[in-house]
Amino acid sequence: MKRPKLKKASKRVSCSKRYKIQKKVKDHTRKLRKELKKKGGASKRPKKDLGVPNSAPFKEEVLREAEQRRQEIDEIKDKKKQAKKVERAQKRKREKVTGKKETEPKAKKPLQEVVVEQPEKEPGPDKGSKQYLCSELNKVIDASDVVIEVLDARDPMGCRCPQLEEAVLQRGGNKKLLLVLSKIDLVPKENVEKWIQCLQLEFPVVAFKASQQIQDKTVRARKSRIVASNEVLDRSRAAACSGNGCLSEFLSNYATKTENEAQLKVGVVGFPNVGKSSLINSMKGILACNAGVKRGITKSMQEVHILKNVKLIDSPGIMAAPSNPPASMALRSLQVEEGGVSAHEAVRTLLKQCDHSQIMLQYNVPDFRNSLEFLTLLAKKRGYLQKGGIPNAEQASTAFLDDWTGAKLSYHCKASENHDLPAYMSAAVVAEMQTGWDLNSLKTGNEGTLKDVRCPSQAGSIGLTSKGPTAGLLRVEDVTEEKPLLRVVEISVRKPADASSERAEQNDENQPEQTPEEANGTQAEEPPIKRNPGRVQFESVPVDMSVSAASTGDAYDFNTDFN
Repeated sequence: MKRPKLKKASKRVSCSKRYKIQKKVKDHTRKLRKELKKKGGASKRPKKDLGVPNSAPFKEEVLREAEQRRQEIDEIKDKKKQAKKVERAQKRKREKVTGKKETEPKAKKPLQEVVVEQPEKEPGPDKGSKQYLCSELNKVIDASDVVIEVLDARDPMGCRCPQLEEAVLQRGGNKKLLLVLSKIDLVPKENVEKWIQCLQLEFPVVAFKASQQIQDKTVRARKSRIVASNEVLDRSRAAACSGNGCLSEFLSNYATKTENEAQLKVGVVGFPNVGKSSLINSMKGILACNAGVKRGITKSMQEVHILKNVKLIDSPGIMAAPSNPPASMALRSLQVEEGGVSAHEAVRTLLKQCDHSQIMLQYNVPDFRNSLEFLTLLAKKRGYLQKGGIPNAEQASTAFLDDWTGAKLSYHCKASENHDLPAYMSAAVVAEMQTGWDLNSLKTGNEGTLKDVRCPSQAGSIGLTSKGPTAGLLRVEDVTEEKPLLRVVEISVRKPADASSERAEQNDENQPEQTPEEANGTQAEEPPIKRNPGRVQFESVPVDMSVSAASTGDAYDFNTDFN
């Protein structure tokens, strides 16, 4: 017999679940009783009405009066309820009448369906595209009275963009260009002083060290209440900020000298990860702009009020042109984040520019032969392991790049002794850029900043060969979206003679191919073999049966008849 379908779910539960519920109810009631007892309500029990004793005189009259009083109270309650019901009904009638008057049309017209065509919403601009980033950078340059070009003190010349400086000089409005050397705590002090002397021949230079522990305003306020009683200040190297007082005083003095009553707008520009947002956060004292080790966090311009008469404008990083050297692209470009170049290729490029022994001492790894072996050793050293204990070379390469672009690794480039002005600059332009600034106070402030900052020694810093200024993309017309090229790979499988020949073939892959004319002198011409690209083709290897038979004594004779 077919079981009828149940309309309701069964309420039966397992015993363990029922006992658990009962236990929780008991615990809850016990908790409530304890709280009531603490408040003093458990001891005050409601007094029992003893009633009128039989021995009392006039008992019947007292009971009759009490009953009459109870009836009067009930009548008053009923009257109030009725009055409220009548009032609610009248209110409903009034609302209906007013609603009909509002909704009733003046003249009755036949109903017509009106179709309103809503315009389609246009999609917003892609904030990750190169065209959008270039347009935002140009907006910052146009809106600024003073443009600060932030340079990484580890490679100041490689962080300079000639296209940016030329664009600022060509714009009207008496725009000033100022250079800021950031991350000076990662470079030897002698090297920083030489770079300041070299760069101040063109533009005013400010030494700066940003704080790495800038927090949000709410978090900072919460911590200040806790620390206020103990009066303990964080004076660690990461939390300390140097050069912000010198830079703010330098900008405020220039703002007072200008005749404009409006605020001085200062645009902060530079390549990705040179410290633009960190500079603004250190000047403001709170986390006003997003900053981090990852490159390309800032996508659009952002205004931040620093002083009463000074306003800083954050900008996205300058896009590096593809024509730059591979080392410059690895440090200044977003190709690794966008997937244009693998992290392993960028690490290989950077390792070629450095001394082998300095890398071993800096990362405390043994001798290595190539970049893959170095990444394997680094992964084992830092514990970047996959399932089964296999070193994760991809994670190690990302960490290596974060060290080089972030504020962690110490490396330096030598300043050029023979300084020549670029083609877009002249002595008149240099004199114009130097006017209006208080250069004496700037010199004093830089000296004080270098005294406060603890810099590494020359031996503890890695030497890097600078590739010169990095070309950048500022115009939208110059930006071309690169499409990946599809290559047809021809695979040929053949049997090598021995291991030495296979090793020789691997070494020959790096050598240029010989032309047919060059090949004529060394070996005989062979007819070209037609190959189908994209297919696996096997080459036949001729085997001499007589030789093999002679060499082996137990060769099988197929002519033997076993009938």
